[in-house]
Amino acid sequence: MFRTLSLSKQGLSTVGVKCAAVLGSLALLVSVAACGTTDTNTSGSAATASASGASSADPQGYDTSAVTKDPEIAAMLPESITKDGKLTIGADTSYAPGEFLAADGKTPIGFDVDLSRAIAAIFGLKEVTVTSTLDSVIPAVGSKYDIGLSSLTMTPQRMDAVEFVTYFKAGSTYVVKKGNPKGIDPEHLCGQKVAIQTGSTQEELINQANAKCKAEGKDPMQIQSSKMQTDVTTAVATGKADIFYSDTPVAGYAIKQTGDVLQSIGQDVGVTPEAVAIKKGDMATAKAVQRAIQKLMDDGTYKKILDTWGVSSGAIDKAEINPRLD
Repeated sequence: MFRTLSLSKQGLSTVGVKCAAVLGSLALLVSVAACGTTDTNTSGSAATASASGASSADPQGYDTSAVTKDPEIAAMLPESITKDGKLTIGADTSYAPGEFLAADGKTPIGFDVDLSRAIAAIFGLKEVTVTSTLDSVIPAVGSKYDIGLSSLTMTPQRMDAVEFVTYFKAGSTYVVKKGNPKGIDPEHLCGQKVAIQTGSTQEELINQANAKCKAEGKDPMQIQSSKMQTDVTTAVATGKADIFYSDTPVAGYAIKQTGDVLQSIGQDVGVTPEAVAIKKGDMATAKAVQRAIQKLMDDGTYKKILDTWGVSSGAIDKAEINPRLD
């Protein structure tokens, strides 16, 4: 489940016409992180762009200005959150299309950001999304941030640290260069160069698989862990890494925005809930967030947000607090 949006020095030093095309595609991905999807609904998007600070060159999100305060739900929040009039949200803004930065390099946009804005509106609060790194979002929930909303996959370990309210579902996808020129098999990654985002669920899974490689006497993976997903994508597109592993919506968006440079490989696996993180033990806030999300689901706003970003395949119809992981 998180800018200075720039390519790595390794990627920029690669030469050749083909690589120049790759970097051109990546520059576009990194400068605006995306150019929208083919099945988006852009009604009211100009108002959203104006309100958020994003420009018309950015992918246009859903206009949440019609979402109004629900006094009953708002009253559920503790004063510790409402007293400053803001809902402060920690997010790793390198994770398009969930949360990423607009062309100005500072304005968060994405479907999670639109959802955050809608939740804040129900509470009668101003949404303030703060850029962080994925591995620092959960530890700061309840202190620096009121909540964390950053494509956070639910895991038993994370559930020990925070309360969760579900709002989405996503699997994991492997991505290689177009045509898979190195013949990478995602079922046999021992000895391969694997790019991964620091603090992600996929990093944990890759580390487990790498431990198995070592235990079986095989060559270990050469794991390249980066704080930002854009650096992970760049590593594979420029040949620094052989393959990366990420949430399915993120993988699909990266592939789309780099043109013919990348492709997915193998089957999407491990469809798991993604959830809002709330301070451990703060059940008042958890219940308020659950009610707010459910209201957005029931009145259709939630689906419109997902449709706008082309990610409605991850929609769920019930927001739950700490559901059991099967």
